[in-house]
Amino acid sequence: MYEFSLTPVNVDKIATKYRNINTPIPNPATIPIIQECLSLEPLSMNDQLPVVWDRASGYQVFDSSGNCWIDFTSTIFVANVGHSHPKICSAIIDTVNHQLLNAYYYQTELRAKLCKLILDITEKQLNKVLLLSTGSEATEAALKMLRLYGSKINQNKTIVVGFEGSFHGKTMGSQTLGGKPSGKKWIKYNHPEIFHLPYPYPWVLKEKNMTGAEFFEYSMKNLEQSGVDLSNIAGFYAEPYQGWCAVFFPKDYMQALRQWCDLNNSLLGFDEVQAGFGRTGKLFGYQHFDITPDIIWCGKAISSSLPVSAVIGRSEIIDIDPSLNSTHGGNPLGAAAAYAAITALLEEDLINEAARKGNIIEKELYKWQSEMPGIVCEIFGTGMVWAVLIRNPITKELDIDLVDRIIEKAMQKGLLSIRTCCGTIKLGPPLSIDDEALIEGIGILKESLSELL
Repeated sequence: MYEFSLTPVNVDKIATKYRNINTPIPNPATIPIIQECLSLEPLSMNDQLPVVWDRASGYQVFDSSGNCWIDFTSTIFVANVGHSHPKICSAIIDTVNHQLLNAYYYQTELRAKLCKLILDITEKQLNKVLLLSTGSEATEAALKMLRLYGSKINQNKTIVVGFEGSFHGKTMGSQTLGGKPSGKKWIKYNHPEIFHLPYPYPWVLKEKNMTGAEFFEYSMKNLEQSGVDLSNIAGFYAEPYQGWCAVFFPKDYMQALRQWCDLNNSLLGFDEVQAGFGRTGKLFGYQHFDITPDIIWCGKAISSSLPVSAVIGRSEIIDIDPSLNSTHGGNPLGAAAAYAAITALLEEDLINEAARKGNIIEKELYKWQSEMPGIVCEIFGTGMVWAVLIRNPITKELDIDLVDRIIEKAMQKGLLSIRTCCGTIKLGPPLSIDDEALIEGIGILKESLSELL
């Protein structure tokens, strides 16, 4: 894997309205901190761009020397309403001053307010919510609910079906559910009742000459022919889009899946940890398919700050197991932050803003494709999540090293991007970013790619 250099480079000084670079990059003053982290922590916690964050506000990240970057990461889609939003900061400070930092899972007014707000903005069929801490925790809780619900119908109805290429977290259960074989080599155990369908990527549908609905029927037939009793499927586990490439499910595929679940008394669940709370230009990603799921689970942007997650679903599913609770679920600080974040999302109309700004991103990115054919090969996304697939023009393979070098050079120019390790440039700015800063940031990535070529 490409290693980002820790040797400071004398780069051009930059001073615009949105970014400021006044030192060599990486900043020499921060190298001792990076080296200390490398000596004390696993490498896995130190493989992103070598920028030591001192503070972050809105859509900008600052180091201790006054360097300022436009942020295209939202800390991997957490800070949807922007970093350090005043409403969130005030809510956290007020809760601290009120002297309530933890309450186990005794009831609190903050928790009740947050649950009511979540359910007020969610479809009526999803009428109960379980608050937890992380996306992986919510993923595993939802898995338990699906299997227990199925087993009440039929003791053998406990099969869960996910999708190849999916990512649901880093715990043992969530990685088992995920569709990335490399992520679960350490487990050395394929759960006998968890299966994965092929993902309906556009290039797969083109190769098969199938619609999304036809590909779903084809995939289910193959699953049955492999020996799986389809009547024992408790439910399906789906992300609205693939995180690494921002490819959404075709609408007709999901509608066919919803119909199949209705006919076979199976549940349809969506992992909204990345897609939820406005990221895609809708409150939840599944709303692009014009269907209603039975259960969804969320994290990240629910609070735009502190660790909070939630499982939202029909009451008979959420209440399936009386042992499902959590030491830190709905903790006062998290609940206060999440209530403030969702309120800000709604009051500032950031969901519609995400949809509008998605059109700006699309227009800018498609200029790349026309100017650099054979390298900028596919562009996918909607709202404020996009991916540009960069390929080697000779081998046609995704060029992982080139993408790493692109985002490294963009860092030197004042832009922070997510490292995907997949050969894709991933764009995910806070929904609150100014139009001009958004266009400037996209221009930095294009400029960096052009210089490297």
